[in-house]
Amino acid sequence: MFDQSGPDQTLITHRPPADLPDRIALRVVKFMRFFADAFFARRYGHRAVVLETVAAVPGMVGGVLQHLKALRRFRDDQGWIRELLDEAENERMHLMAFIEIAKPSLFERILILIAQGVFFNLYFAIYLFFPRTAHRVVGYLEEEAVISYTHYLAEVDEGRVENIPAPAMAIAYWNLPADARLRDLIIAVRADEAGHRDKNHGFADAIGKAEHR
Repeated sequence: MFDQSGPDQTLITHRPPADLPDRIALRVVKFMRFFADAFFARRYGHRAVVLETVAAVPGMVGGVLQHLKALRRFRDDQGWIRELLDEAENERMHLMAFIEIAKPSLFERILILIAQGVFFNLYFAIYLFFPRTAHRVVGYLEEEAVISYTHYLAEVDEGRVENIPAPAMAIAYWNLPADARLRDLIIAVRADEAGHRDKNHGFADAIGKAEHR
């Protein structure tokens, strides 16, 4: 059981790349992280709004392509479709929560349109031809998300970000206490991201094993 009581490091893990495709996936994610850090710095609420619009793409793309693959091969999907679509829905709820907190500007809304359009097409192509690498990319993206939310939590705990009340929809979705605040929301979202990280690394491992049979 992870201790989620504070901005600790217990949820932060890293899957070392095992081969060239893994290293490429990690480089892609680090490249994306560089631009996120340069543009948003410590504006973690606004970072969450933009990045969650991108984070909700892989689950939907993967779910659709796994669905089509199962149809073509007349086989069961082994639960992958539901898991991936649930991930996409969960990431969308992250976005809905942080929109109420950060209030994105017009410029950020335009940035979202561009980032989502580019990422959707790029990720679709990667998943279509290299599904293992696609899941590894998401695993590494979620590693970075856990780090970002841990830093966000530290900003709240150290008083640099106001610990405002959590949105009502977040309280309902995560079944938080009625008096939950931003800190509680960050902890809940961070736990979600850690779960997505582990699940996508697991998917990548499973595809890799199937490829080497």
